[in-house]
Amino acid sequence: MLEHVPHWLGGLLRNVRAGHGGLAIVQEELQLPSSAIDLSSPAFGNGARLPTRFTADGEGVSPPLVWGPVPEGTRSLALLVEDPDAPAPWPLVHAIVWNLPAGERGLREGAIVRDGSGGPDGRDVGRSSFFVEGWLPPDPPTGHGSHDYVFQLFALGETSDPGDSPGRSDLMDAMAGNVLAAGVLVGTYSRGEEAPVGGAAAYRGATA
Repeated sequence: MLEHVPHWLGGLLRNVRAGHGGLAIVQEELQLPSSAIDLSSPAFGNGARLPTRFTADGEGVSPPLVWGPVPEGTRSLALLVEDPDAPAPWPLVHAIVWNLPAGERGLREGAIVRDGSGGPDGRDVGRSSFFVEGWLPPDPPTGHGSHDYVFQLFALGETSDPGDSPGRSDLMDAMAGNVLAAGVLVGTYSRGEEAPVGGAAAYRGATA
């Protein structure tokens, strides 16, 4: 969609960004504790460029994620992916996954897809900023510069019900005061700029 924005317009909007202060993980109502979750991906390093297959310029599937142990007392996990560099008032939501089992330690490539009212184990895929379920592939305006895609994983002490296909506000309300630990992973992507060669950028993955 945004690949059709002219390079000159993207350049003019280069400094128009939602801002990292709008990310969910820094909001006071979550009362974030000091405990951290080790969140990573076999497809890209923290702070590295997302391979094209996970973006709107490629297959547009969600990347694989893995994470370490969570605190005792964790009842479920929630994942929220946001772009704080979007030319918008608030970070753009690229994915929500709610009510992941506490014993789960990752998501395979392509796992974040539409699931209607959720899975049999209670998990549910929520709505992106475009009001559709599933993974919204990174699609930054050409010439707008590099965007951060911030993967935020939350361990929750209670399992609240944010409703079917929750949006960001539903998720935030359900998580407020309920976070035992959190983890962060940042991938980047841009259009109209030279991409690095090799490393994570060369990831091809396997069809899930």
